[in-house]
Amino acid sequence: MARQNHNKLIRAKTKRVAIPRDFRTVGQLGKRGRGEMGRASEDGFSPPEDWHEPQGDTGTSYRVVAQDPGEGFIHVVTEQDIRDRLAQLPAWMIEPLEVVQLSCLTRKKLSYPCYGMQWGSALYLYPMVEELIEYFYAPPRPAQVVEAKMYGATWEGGDDGEWRLVWTKDAIRDFYLNNVLIHELGHLLDNRNTSYVDRERYAEWFAIEYGYRPTRRESLAAQAAKKVVRRHHSS
Repeated sequence: MARQNHNKLIRAKTKRVAIPRDFRTVGQLGKRGRGEMGRASEDGFSPPEDWHEPQGDTGTSYRVVAQDPGEGFIHVVTEQDIRDRLAQLPAWMIEPLEVVQLSCLTRKKLSYPCYGMQWGSALYLYPMVEELIEYFYAPPRPAQVVEAKMYGATWEGGDDGEWRLVWTKDAIRDFYLNNVLIHELGHLLDNRNTSYVDRERYAEWFAIEYGYRPTRRESLAAQAAKKVVRRHHSS
């Protein structure tokens, strides 16, 4: 889904590769640059990609294609991570899916940077910088700070005019599996909305409802169970 920043794009960089990387979107954590309604963005630019044409081979037989992430980048989830996470969803949600691709990043693709994208019956997940630290030249909005905390990331800096979004391996994995992946699946399943704003709103709701909330309920239940065990052991 093409998360274009309608006000201004916030430029970012990775210190290792020294290539610009945009932040994500207005009012959300970042720019999950999306091409969900077609191969081109709203300004007509089409980032290079190995597009998977729909073949009608959907459901539990979907393929996972893993490309080399590119120099200075890593894939933060594996094929098994993806399959395990999607297996937790109702079967009807996976039925239209044909391909999940762990895509590579090139200099050309970085002109339209993204965390994930949906096109046709395929979902695309893009790698992160090896250091798991992203650098930005504008401060995060309050909502961006909140969403970062939801997934365990931390905003730092600002005194020198540079802000850093710091991830741990667990945090970025959580973010991709329970936000980016589910968000893009929401676009795939959205056959009602047509406007950019409405499709984004639906995908955001879908990611929270079927990605974030269920995993947090499981986490809270596990924490509660540990407390009960500790109380019983101490009695």
